[in-house]
Amino acid sequence: MTDKNIILVDESNKEIGYGEKLQVHQEGKLHRAFSILVFNVNGEIMLQKRAKSKYHSGGLWTNTCCSHPRVGEKTELAIHRRLKEEMGFDCNLKEVFSFIYKTQLDHSLFEHEFDHVFIGRFDNEPKINPEEADIWQWIKFSDLKKDIQENPDNYTVWFQIMMKKNCDLIEENI
Repeated sequence: MTDKNIILVDESNKEIGYGEKLQVHQEGKLHRAFSILVFNVNGEIMLQKRAKSKYHSGGLWTNTCCSHPRVGEKTELAIHRRLKEEMGFDCNLKEVFSFIYKTQLDHSLFEHEFDHVFIGRFDNEPKINPEEADIWQWIKFSDLKKDIQENPDNYTVWFQIMMKKNCDLIEENI
C-alpha cells in the first residue's frame, strides 16, 4: 500500500477495502475523510485557499484543513499529521460530528465521503505549505456564512455542504 491509497468504507464507517486516491475520486466510491475547522480566541475561523495546482477544487476557499487517513492510520493521528503538513502547526482537536455526502467536482471527479469533522483552537499564524494552500485568512463566522450564501462559487463544494448541514453544531463548538 502507498500513501496514494485511501480507505473505502460503508455507510456505517466500517472499513471495506482500499483504493487508489485518484481512481476512488473518478469512480465516486465512499471513503473515509476528515475536515478540520480551527478557530481563534475571537471566534474567527481560519480558512485556506486551496493551491491552484491541486488536482481538484484549486483556487477555492475551504476549511482549515481536510484530507484522508492513510491505510492503517487512525483518524485521530491523521488529523494532527495532516494539519502540520498543510498548515504548519498543530493544536488540540475534538470531533464534533460526521456526515456523508456525494457531489461532483471539477475535472470529472466526485467526492463521496464519510467526513469526520474536528474543531480546534489556535491563535497564531500558520506556516502554510504552498503545495497545499496559496493563502489563508481569519474570518468572522457570521461573515463567512453570509459570504458563502452570496458567493458560493468561491468555496469548495464540501465546505458549503458542511456549513449548510451542520452550521448550528459548528457554532455551538466555537
